Amino acid sequence: MKIIPAIDLMNGQVVRLYKGDPKQKTVYSNDPVDIAKQWESAGADILHLVDLDATLGIGSNIEIIKKILDTISIPIEVAGGLRDKSLVLEMANLSKRIVLGTLAFKDKPLLKSLLSELGPEKIVISVDHKDGEIVIHGWQKGTGIELIPSIKEFLEMGFTEFLLTNVSRDGTLEGPDLEFLEQACNLPNTNIIASGGISNINDVADVKEKNAFGVILGKALYEKKISIEEAKKLS
Repeated sequence: MKIIPAIDLMNGQVVRLYKGDPKQKTVYSNDPVDIAKQWESAGADILHLVDLDATLGIGSNIEIIKKILDTISIPIEVAGGLRDKSLVLEMANLSKRIVLGTLAFKDKPLLKSLLSELGPEKIVISVDHKDGEIVIHGWQKGTGIELIPSIKEFLEMGFTEFLLTNVSRDGTLEGPDLEFLEQACNLPNTNIIASGGISNINDVADVKEKNAFGVILGKALYEKKISIEEAKKLS
């Protein structure tokens, strides 16, 4: 199982939000490049970079993202606000993988063309949900679409990589949503990255038990409730 620290960027700072709410923000660093170096040296398998300003449509951290991509040698997946084809292709060219959420649900023709151009291993579909209902636009907008049927639809299109976040758990340290994770991991030909709610090493063990491809470490890592090194021992 891949150990994947998240670096969420807002206004050039490393932050964590509570349940995706930009009004409930904790700043952990003013130096995202230094944080990226720390997680790389600690043994992270992949870095998960999220441009929250782009996600929320209030700005961009693309220059910082490019700086991190230039500095770090481990694989990086870039997420947040990738809704325009030229930006998607630029980030796909610079990073190991790109994460598509809103675009994946709003523009299926573009998504299919990106799949044929980039291949399934390059694109991670972000299936963010609130207790089983897909949410988009920085988790601010419901869709009425159910989680598991939506993953099945993407599988039929040819996708294999998914980022699964229960927004109700994200940034809460309340433990991961194992029920939906198990349902998703049981679908054939899926690599599921579990995100949201991780609070300690036991949570990481629980996620691994469900056969997740990877686990995102966020608030628990920044609050020093878990380390990459101890998580790696489980993986």
